[in-house]
Amino acid sequence: MNPRLSLVIGILCISFSPIFVKLAGVSPIGSAFYRVFVAWICLAPFCVIKKKLKVDKKQVLISIAAGMVFAMDVAVWNISLLKISATVSTLLANLAPVWVGLMSFLFLRKRSGLLFWIGTLIAITGMVILVGYEHILHMELNAGILLAILASFFYATYIMITKNIMAGIDVFSFMFYSMLSASIFLLVINGYMHNDIIHLSLKVWLCFVGMGLICQLAGWLTINYSLRYLESTKVSIALLSQTVFAGLLAAFLLKERLGFNEIIGSAIVLGGIAVTFLKPRNQANKIVS
Repeated sequence: MNPRLSLVIGILCISFSPIFVKLAGVSPIGSAFYRVFVAWICLAPFCVIKKKLKVDKKQVLISIAAGMVFAMDVAVWNISLLKISATVSTLLANLAPVWVGLMSFLFLRKRSGLLFWIGTLIAITGMVILVGYEHILHMELNAGILLAILASFFYATYIMITKNIMAGIDVFSFMFYSMLSASIFLLVINGYMHNDIIHLSLKVWLCFVGMGLICQLAGWLTINYSLRYLESTKVSIALLSQTVFAGLLAAFLLKERLGFNEIIGSAIVLGGIAVTFLKPRNQANKIVS
């Protein structure tokens, strides 16, 4: 599959996540556990049959670490939702592209380029307009804000780890070990918080199945596949469009109305993402010549 098409499919799939979480109406961390666990249960038989489990020990350890980072991202972000508004939390959690750009420079000595930073600035500006600038103006530094920022750092770290391991491991093998470790970690968190994740209605279980198959399995298989071929900085900024697609899906499926600022903000976010995928003029000239 074309890596860019794979990325678009992945972003569309994970955009259903807030829809399912809203429909389920249970503990966000409980939802996060079943989202990962259901996907792992469905993937495990395929990996066993196709003998995808025999990989290098180092790759297994890195995959397990990636899964734990992913679980920490989900857990920390969901906890922040309990302390601050969803709009501010979503905005701060989507600062991942900035972290990815900084980590690429500090650890890989790779410059992201002027177009990346211009596109990132435009996209974040669009995010501010989308969620409402009044939420930003009244933002006070508290535990919820710090947790949301920490979640964005974990999100960026997961992208960086995945990008660096994808070149040497099958995407199914990586998903098997990373989701296994994420499931165990989230199960422990739910136990610590005394969340009831057993006595649930049929509607909730169906939402968990939808999250596991669509958001986690299909979504992150395609996103991780795209990371094998695309730059981590571009993938991270493209993931900002998840908020836009989630808003459109909510308007269509949950009959939520989109305001003028949400429409304009969404257009700016997508415009900023498009800028990061442009090629510098000198590079474009080389391709033409």
